[in-house]
Amino acid sequence: MTDQLQSIRGMPDILPKEALFWEQFESSWRKLVSSYGYEEIRLPVLESTALFKRSIGEVTDIVEKEMFTFLSKDEESITLRPEGTAGCVRAGLEHGLLYNQIQRLWYMGPMFRYERPQKGRYRQFHQVGIEAFGLAGPDIEVEHILMMSRFWKSLGVNKALSLQVNSLGSLASRNLYREKLVEYFSKYHSDLDQDSQRRLGTNPLRILDSKNPALSDLIRNAPKCLDHLDMESKKHFEGFLALLDLAEVDYKINPSLVRGLDYYNRTVYEWVTEKLGAQGTVCAGGRYDTLVEQLGGAPTNAVGFAIGIERVLLLQRELGVSLEMELDAYLIHVGEEPERVALLLAEELRDRCPTLRLVVHCGGGNFKHQFRKADKSGAKIAFILGESELATGTIGVKFLRETKDQLSIPKTDINQFLTEYLGR
Repeated sequence: MTDQLQSIRGMPDILPKEALFWEQFESSWRKLVSSYGYEEIRLPVLESTALFKRSIGEVTDIVEKEMFTFLSKDEESITLRPEGTAGCVRAGLEHGLLYNQIQRLWYMGPMFRYERPQKGRYRQFHQVGIEAFGLAGPDIEVEHILMMSRFWKSLGVNKALSLQVNSLGSLASRNLYREKLVEYFSKYHSDLDQDSQRRLGTNPLRILDSKNPALSDLIRNAPKCLDHLDMESKKHFEGFLALLDLAEVDYKINPSLVRGLDYYNRTVYEWVTEKLGAQGTVCAGGRYDTLVEQLGGAPTNAVGFAIGIERVLLLQRELGVSLEMELDAYLIHVGEEPERVALLLAEELRDRCPTLRLVVHCGGGNFKHQFRKADKSGAKIAFILGESELATGTIGVKFLRETKDQLSIPKTDINQFLTEYLGR
């Protein structure tokens, strides 16, 4: 017997009942970004490997261990995108969107990282992201946080999320801080785990992000980035916090928050939850003022964030947020002529009420069989079309979720019925 084909490990299917939550997320997201004046950009999932090495950093976990990279037929090294910012900057430079301009862009789609699949972490996962270019002040950073506060409320997850913030300073002050960390952690080299020992020589800030509980005291007592900020970055961070306070946004300063990508500077932040265990970060972002220049453009201020869609939807389930697609009606038809015109009647009903959620029975069967299908569908009512209804120009209505007498409604009155019963 041939082995049954299955999806690739870490790349799960999204089944119909799950897709309802995806649809709600995407719909709410599009309304949100539109209300703030952001424009969509659609990016390819394949990019040159060099793009991510130059932007993310060659000594980050993503580039070293997690990218899906392979050679094309013409021997070019290409990579399935592990994140969206680098591709967005590349597209902006390629098409002349960034030079001396303000751009507010957003994107949505799958990302790919070769990680051990577990709850809330997949090899193919999905993100929505925001990138704003040409804006230097902390006001745009706070706008992004206010956007997210509004979004969390629309999805019913706001009470389970908290905001953590930090500042990495300028590139120069970050390099000085890096030296302080190397000096500090070198004293405790034998106490570091293997991963942190490796990072000590490549990317010591990432030690602060270690999830190893044995290192928690060591990390807590490490030098703080906020104590080594340049004056301009310190002023920027103070302005950022003052705006958050003015907007009455709750936040916590987390001095160990560094983000895993090399391109960040100054403000960084994460929205986290305790409901998802180790995968508690559902949204992360910050400022990356050097990336555009790093990829070949003119110096350009930039700031953005990305949301892990799967983690937000998982959080909704953990919180018991329910969502069901409710059918309004199920159209039953018995008889040769009713069966022939049922689809046309359904189209007429949809024309009269464009928001009507209606399923037409297919596959034949008697009234009893079709009523069972209608009841199983979850529809509120069953429309009935038989020979007698055709002859009298009426439509039968049976209430499936309420104890009410069956109705016979003239077709000319169906608009009034739909308006009164469905409220639309």
